[in-house]
Amino acid sequence: MQKKIKVLAASVALLSLSACGLLPEQADETKGWSATKLYSEAKEEMAGQHYERAIQLYEKLEASYPFGVYAQQAQMEVAYAHYKAQDQAQALAAVERFIKLHPNHPNVDYMYYLRGLVNFNDQLSLLNFVYEQDPAERDPKATREAFAAFKALVDKFPNSKYTPDAVDRMKYLINAMAKYEVYVARYYYRRGAYLAAANRAQDAVRDYRDSPSIEEALWIMARSYDKLGNTSLRDDTMRVFKLNFPNSKFLEEGAPKAERKWWKFWG
Repeated sequence: MQKKIKVLAASVALLSLSACGLLPEQADETKGWSATKLYSEAKEEMAGQHYERAIQLYEKLEASYPFGVYAQQAQMEVAYAHYKAQDQAQALAAVERFIKLHPNHPNVDYMYYLRGLVNFNDQLSLLNFVYEQDPAERDPKATREAFAAFKALVDKFPNSKYTPDAVDRMKYLINAMAKYEVYVARYYYRRGAYLAAANRAQDAVRDYRDSPSIEEALWIMARSYDKLGNTSLRDDTMRVFKLNFPNSKFLEEGAPKAERKWWKFWG
């Protein structure tokens, strides 16, 4: 019986190998394509928003012509295609690879800029983005990483054509980080955690002096110190508050009025 089982197993294996041999190999349509042809086809796929196919063609181009004029451009295009496909991890990996391999490339500033965009998670234009989402809803870690990425571009390439936009985005991100701190401070205050509220608001005042959120941060600090019975710190904070915001809405009603959201500063 055992012998018959072995014979049967061997027969099945032989049949499987024969069947595999009968199946036609999948043809590689790009075989023999020139670098120009591969690049052109990849660009067309990108234009049609077929990002996965475009990435395949760019990678084929780099593998087939690693020393040609298109190879480095293909690496950059792969990073951008991953970004457009909203694959953040792959996009960042491609960006870092390019920067490491080609630190002196004439267009490496764009890769620094793209790293900022990937972290910024900007599928729309900056204007559309700030009109749609409250910065308090953003992941503060991602916000800080985006700021650091844009800052690296500004510091390393101050004359880059991408630097002005990076600076604008950094200003937005500073406001976003400040608003997040105030958001948390407000949360603590409403739940009676006055010391935590005061400390969080103080962080916003210290770290983001030029943000519009400083007005509310100072107000929360003053109210928190009042709740804690620390009249000295309350009075000191109120003096600073009134000096900087003499016409504040908080002074009029003790709470903010409904108004156009501050981050819509392009409106």
